[in-house]
Amino acid sequence: MLGKVTPVNPEQLLVGLNDAQREAVTTAAAPLRVLAGAGSGKTRVLTHRVAYRAATGDLDPRRVLALTFTRKAASQLSSRLRNLGLRDAVATGTFHAVAYAQLRRRWADTGITPPTLLDRKVGFVARLLPPRSSRSGSSASRGPDPATLAFAVTSEIEWAKARQVTPARYLDAIEAAGRKPLVDPELAARVYERYEREKQAQRLVDFDDLLHLCRRHIDDDPQFAEAQRWQFRHLFVDEFQDANPLQHALLRAWLGDRNDLCVVGDPNQAIYGWNGADSRYLDDFDRYFPGGATVRLVQNYRSSPQILAAANAVLPRSSQLIANRPDGPPPSIRVLPTDSAEAAAIAQAVRDHHPPGARWSSQAILVRTNAQLAPIAEALRASGIPFRVRGAGGLLDQPEIKAVLRELRRSAAPLQTALADLDLAVGERSDLAHNADAAANIAALIRLGHDYACLDPSPTVTGFLAWLADTVRADQPDEQGDAVELATFHAAKGLEWPVVHLAGLEMGFVPISHATTAAELAEERRLFYVAITRAERELLCTWAESRMFGSRTTPRERSPYLDDIELAIANTAESADIDQRRSRRPVARNQHRREPVGATPAATSEERPLFEALRSWRAEAARAASVPPYVILHDRTLAEIARARPGDRVSLLDVPGIGPAKANRFGEAILRIVAAHAPERA
Repeated sequence: MLGKVTPVNPEQLLVGLNDAQREAVTTAAAPLRVLAGAGSGKTRVLTHRVAYRAATGDLDPRRVLALTFTRKAASQLSSRLRNLGLRDAVATGTFHAVAYAQLRRRWADTGITPPTLLDRKVGFVARLLPPRSSRSGSSASRGPDPATLAFAVTSEIEWAKARQVTPARYLDAIEAAGRKPLVDPELAARVYERYEREKQAQRLVDFDDLLHLCRRHIDDDPQFAEAQRWQFRHLFVDEFQDANPLQHALLRAWLGDRNDLCVVGDPNQAIYGWNGADSRYLDDFDRYFPGGATVRLVQNYRSSPQILAAANAVLPRSSQLIANRPDGPPPSIRVLPTDSAEAAAIAQAVRDHHPPGARWSSQAILVRTNAQLAPIAEALRASGIPFRVRGAGGLLDQPEIKAVLRELRRSAAPLQTALADLDLAVGERSDLAHNADAAANIAALIRLGHDYACLDPSPTVTGFLAWLADTVRADQPDEQGDAVELATFHAAKGLEWPVVHLAGLEMGFVPISHATTAAELAEERRLFYVAITRAERELLCTWAESRMFGSRTTPRERSPYLDDIELAIANTAESADIDQRRSRRPVARNQHRREPVGATPAATSEERPLFEALRSWRAEAARAASVPPYVILHDRTLAEIARARPGDRVSLLDVPGIGPAKANRFGEAILRIVAAHAPERA
């Protein structure tokens, strides 16, 4: 049955759109790329473009295919389109869901018995692993447990298939990509080859096979290709920066020689490269889809100017977002002595930001790794604050934790002894040296065990396991309940909250320790940017000077990304101070008229050499810090320095725009430049 369409006045669909959004909705250009920054209304633009073209008769909504990457996102797209009058006319779905539907129709039409879909890949891979004793390497007996190993091998298989890499090409591919697997590459290659062979023998297909088969049938069967291209003539893709090579190849097959394609995405939110995604399809859109047009959305409607200043400082070389919300408090950075003190401070901050009548769900606590959630959850629970861990990535759901819990259940030793043995084994496992997330998860579990031992005078393994089930997994509000959200940076993508707490901002977490290449570090910086831009009104950042990993206390260093936020905070505060001082200053008759924002401040002939020298220094400092020049100092501040010619730190602090943070960071260099340009005495 064909979907229904409720007639809509096209002009109504343009109400409330800014100029760039209106252009993205109405342009006849094809193919079209919409580069949409965080909070710029990308999904609104995509859905309004579909509805506008339907309302103007430019497309038949029954021939539209709107693609995204998660079932939840597809459901949201469908809901928004229905609200715009399209009801059930538009087909929305993930790449896998659409490919599977098309394949099932082809199998039915051709009388082929459908293969069985393999939806539990890790368990299937686990049965293909060689016995531990037969694995290569002297540390095989101390190697990863089967569950962790199966998870790691499955991740490699999924990465390879997303990149269209066969088992025979896997080793060359990871070397070319600079990929550092969390498992022996030779073992991964052997298991991958056996995985493909066993699937074929048992007539099984996995989710990636669905994409490959659908594309192959389109390429090889003209009748099948014509049917799909007739059914879906207008293609839309949301979050296009997350497309991997296999999905891109299928998209090209669906599109054929047509050009009716609209993609929406944000290169600054490309955070799934580790999983096979390739943002080059968005970045180099013209290369892959020649003759296309681009519309950029840079007006942010989510975050305060102060939060956006921090986000823009973290990604200085990218398109800078422009705030459209009222001013809010500057982001805060707080250091705590220990991770337990940090968790307690966050719980208190959450309560402080919960006035009477407010909802707990207006706040979120975001961390880089799943293991960091456990102590925070415990602090919230002790404070009586309802919380919800977002996604399926809870500590007890991690494969390495499941394996450890199985070992603990079999242990006959007292709890303290079992924890000590586990702590020692973690230190000796070579695979965990390259898997910071898994090591941190196990360390978090060991710490929970010690916490339980402090609560129970006669702690046992059985008692600890029961306590875990009651505390870590239980007492969670339902999905619709009012609760503080706990999530990793990755799980928070696409979401937003008025108040966001970013916790554990330390080296080793932000950026993650296993990110070493330029590409990996760039992705870590983008991930931090995503975390910052989840906040609407307030952003509170914390880190700990020491952290417990199992039974060991380790000193920590704060994330270098906090320097960027600190500079943005100082810059925002000092810019406001400049404006206040100027508004109070009497204007002399011969004083230069104040320039508009963005203009170079005027300077006398005597001031100009010093002003230009300061600008040259600032340019070098900005390049070294990879930040825009204005983050170092504004032109107006440089002009004030050139006029005042401070000779020491005290007089430098009297210059509008120079506060203690910038005096400490840049004072010595500034005073040296001023001294070098002292006027000659007669």
